[in-house]
Amino acid sequence: MTPLAQDFGPPDASKWMALVEKTLKGQAFDDALVTKTPDGIAIKPLYMAADGVVVARDLRARDADRPWDLRMRSAHPDPRQTAAEIMKDLEGGAASVLLAIDPTGANGVAVGSAQDLAQALNGVMLDLAPVALDAGFLGPRAADWLGALAKSAPNAPLAFHMDPLTAFAQTGASPGPIEGHLISAAMVGTRLAQTYAKASLFLATGRAAHEAGGSNTEELAVMAACALAYAKALVRAGLPMDEAFSRITLGVSLDAEYFTGVAKVRAARAVWARITDACGVSVPAVIEARTSHRMLTRADAWTNLLRLTSAGFAGAVGGADAIVLGAFTDAIGLPTAFGRRQSRNTQLVLMEESNLGRVADPAGGSWYLDSLTDQLARAAWGGFQAIEAAGGIIKALESGLVSDIVGATRAAQEAAYADKTRKILGVTVFPNADDKPIEVATPVVAEFAVDPPSDRVPGPDSHCPALTPIRFAAAFEGAPMGERA
Repeated sequence: MTPLAQDFGPPDASKWMALVEKTLKGQAFDDALVTKTPDGIAIKPLYMAADGVVVARDLRARDADRPWDLRMRSAHPDPRQTAAEIMKDLEGGAASVLLAIDPTGANGVAVGSAQDLAQALNGVMLDLAPVALDAGFLGPRAADWLGALAKSAPNAPLAFHMDPLTAFAQTGASPGPIEGHLISAAMVGTRLAQTYAKASLFLATGRAAHEAGGSNTEELAVMAACALAYAKALVRAGLPMDEAFSRITLGVSLDAEYFTGVAKVRAARAVWARITDACGVSVPAVIEARTSHRMLTRADAWTNLLRLTSAGFAGAVGGADAIVLGAFTDAIGLPTAFGRRQSRNTQLVLMEESNLGRVADPAGGSWYLDSLTDQLARAAWGGFQAIEAAGGIIKALESGLVSDIVGATRAAQEAAYADKTRKILGVTVFPNADDKPIEVATPVVAEFAVDPPSDRVPGPDSHCPALTPIRFAAAFEGAPMGERA
């Protein structure tokens, strides 16, 4: 055999640099070819062996046919319609359910009791199909309802996903002291853990920081601080340290920047490993990746299919355990059956036709992705330490530390979109002059609203500067076509 490289000399960085400088014609290398993420992390045009770093590998054996959990979100206000959509999703290839609960029906299924939840999950075999909840401050009550529906089947793969800290961060207030909500959730979780051996109790995520315009490392830092707060609450409620960590799922948000998405999922595992090691336990991270809402557009909404596919790709290559792909109409309204099918099938193509899950840690060995993973993890760890130095995530939220940091990043990103340093396909570049309205579901929400049960705990309300969700495209979608381009 003839070596393919026999006519080429060894790689020489100085020769490459000389050619680059000749091409740049006096432009500074860093200005022309080095870009920076919103975190301030530099992205170089070329990575070599000297850039290689050792990062933790995710080498778990994955099911070749089902390498990750295809999870579909349901938020239609009508519990009966939700049940029909869930069954259609499961029949169409989904493996699990993420049920958003809101008794008013405005931002989720109008569920206010165990009977309402039974309607929304009618037909779902809870001992086989994982069901995850998103219930805000109602998390402990919803967890009890779901636990009752599962009828004490010990192996039911339930994900109670209690997460009062995200609800507090997004709304800026809690009904009663936020510490009381952590205690309540931990007590309920500890009790349910005695029955459901495979159940996840808490979801620790920095989604509130992400959707408010924060950077990847800011999101990961909040995620880590929430995870530690939830683990401490579970230990105080009576769980051993190793079990407390094993009952927590990490939540990561993914946008259309797939390389940083891959690195972010891997960095989340690295940060988790550092925290658990410091606590003297060895528990692998379980990660649920959800696609970003802030990246979606109303204008030329079909382009959201590209964004969602890129995000799903990042979650799969990064090694997420469950992936929740939103619908391409989410910025406009609830998806129709077509929108839900597109969301399912995008994941199925990534899984079954692109075979993204057939390689363990496919990003491993890439000098670029290993370097980016390491930089994100280190920066996130620094942010996590700053939160802990401020007294933990609750104090950091109440003092405005988190909102100030996220607000500065948000402003910088908005400025980059405004001066077109960063572009939005279909909105600020290549706007679609023939853009037509997209069909969405339009239920009359008030028809399904139910009386909400109390989510208050004893004591005075807690307050913090709210991390208000945004969409970056919203600032431009009302502009005339000529001003967008």
